[in-house]
Amino acid sequence: MIGIVGKKCGMTRVFTDDGRSVPVTIVQANPNFINKIKTKNTDGYDAIQVTTGQKIKKLSKPNQGQIKSTKKEHSSKLHEFRLNNHEIDKVETGKEITVDYFQKGELVDISGKTIGKGFAGVIKRHNFSMQDATHGNSLSHRAPGSIGQNQTPGRVFKGKKMSGHMGNVKRTIQNLEVVEIDSERNLIYIKGSCTGHDNSYLVITPSIKSKQEEREIFPQFDLEETPETAAQPEETPETAAQPEETPETDSVGEDEKKKDK
Repeated sequence: MIGIVGKKCGMTRVFTDDGRSVPVTIVQANPNFINKIKTKNTDGYDAIQVTTGQKIKKLSKPNQGQIKSTKKEHSSKLHEFRLNNHEIDKVETGKEITVDYFQKGELVDISGKTIGKGFAGVIKRHNFSMQDATHGNSLSHRAPGSIGQNQTPGRVFKGKKMSGHMGNVKRTIQNLEVVEIDSERNLIYIKGSCTGHDNSYLVITPSIKSKQEEREIFPQFDLEETPETAAQPEETPETAAQPEETPETDSVGEDEKKKDK
């Protein structure tokens, strides 16, 4: 499913027509350039590879093999989107995916890395309850307690909730509403909070739990531009009529000169 990659700008609020305050997260999603198309015949699966992020002049060696372009400036981030059956024939290398791919009011899924909290205990990390503060307990107030059983099985099972690194993992929040889309500044206003800290990358895709409908990947606005171009030829007759008026003024001036003589 195709989406767009953007940077989290932060949170603010917007007001609806009836005066309600809606908390939103602003994501700046600059156009994603389609760098490569992967198919089952070449790579074993159908996907597109897009480039985004800030422009850099020097690429790392792994990215040099992926980004094949003659431009001096390149994007710093690569991402892949899997393709559905109806999207394979619509994508083209060299085109860009913009924020107009989404619509106001639809539901989307947001993926990103959570904020890293460092090393944390079980109370903060897994919401464990504290032990007794009194009754002889003087050292194990925030300890997890027993982590195993008896001689059988005689080991600690994998996945046991214990202290460790908290945060900095990939998380997805589903069914968030698109409140507003600013095409001029490439901004998407999403209702609620999103994963990650400010300036972190977020991947926005249509909600997988909503009804999947075919949409235009590269929307065209030629119909809105044609009236402006068509209005230009209408102005040319007026400009062409101006030189025709000048001979009349010249002829009048010559008649007056003859009368004076």
